[in-house]
Amino acid sequence: MISSQNLIKNRVLIVGSNGMLGQRLTEFFLKKDRVELHCCSAEEESYISDIDYVKLDIRNKKEVRKVIHNFYPDFIINAAAYTNVDGCESNKELAWKINVDGVKSLAYYGSAVDSHIIHISSDYVFDGVAGPYSEVDQPNPISYYGRSKLASENVLKGSGCRYAIVRTNVLYGQAKYGRPDFVKWVVNSLRESQVIRIVTDQINNPTYLDDIVFGINKIIKLNKEGIYNLAGPEFLSRFEFAERIAEYFKLDRNLIIPIKTKELKQPALRPLNSGLIILKAETELNYKPHSIKESLALMKKELNN
Repeated sequence: MISSQNLIKNRVLIVGSNGMLGQRLTEFFLKKDRVELHCCSAEEESYISDIDYVKLDIRNKKEVRKVIHNFYPDFIINAAAYTNVDGCESNKELAWKINVDGVKSLAYYGSAVDSHIIHISSDYVFDGVAGPYSEVDQPNPISYYGRSKLASENVLKGSGCRYAIVRTNVLYGQAKYGRPDFVKWVVNSLRESQVIRIVTDQINNPTYLDDIVFGINKIIKLNKEGIYNLAGPEFLSRFEFAERIAEYFKLDRNLIIPIKTKELKQPALRPLNSGLIILKAETELNYKPHSIKESLALMKKELNN
């Protein structure tokens, strides 16, 4: 006899479903029998057909209220953000409306229907002076993007809603649509014999998309709240990461030129000695991220190699 408990479905709303992480989340939860899925993003149509989808401008409170009150989600996964780090410096108002006010609306209307919000944040909430960072380290953002992400975290903390904040960094992996991730960009550039200039002084632990999806699913299954770092197991510079990619795909490493971040003259400061300690996620969520080599092997078929 099947118990009624086994028939209960979680109603999951993915905000930003057309983004790089949103696509992987959508594809994962579509395969789950005990999930009723609803997706929304800024575009008119979903990147994938035959799903329950609606266009949503997260800046519009009325639209956010309508989406949430029409669906009554048990969980809201917010993968929507204005992530152009340099663009945030020149478009502060836009960055704030999306990254902060949008989260405020999700929290306000989500709490009214007792939704559990899972919000994607970043290691850019730290200054990168003494990383890697744990969940209890004191944030100190040095860019407007970082400040907006920290403000979004504080919105959730003060909202009274149930929430989990997922901090991550340097996302890469299989996303069918949108701009290429770091791995694809390196592979495509080197295959076309282009010289690429990569910084040696930005240290992170690059994060495979499917690992974040796994961690978010565990947060939902275990109904966890609080802050969780979901990132990769290996700390290295962007230059070293590019070299590892070139080596794996048997491409010319001599085309990768080492530079310092200051040489790029970017509008926004970057946290240099950064990255995220994942011990809490490993302990509480049984989080087991793929090594870089393992994740590149999983990506290899998609990159037509």
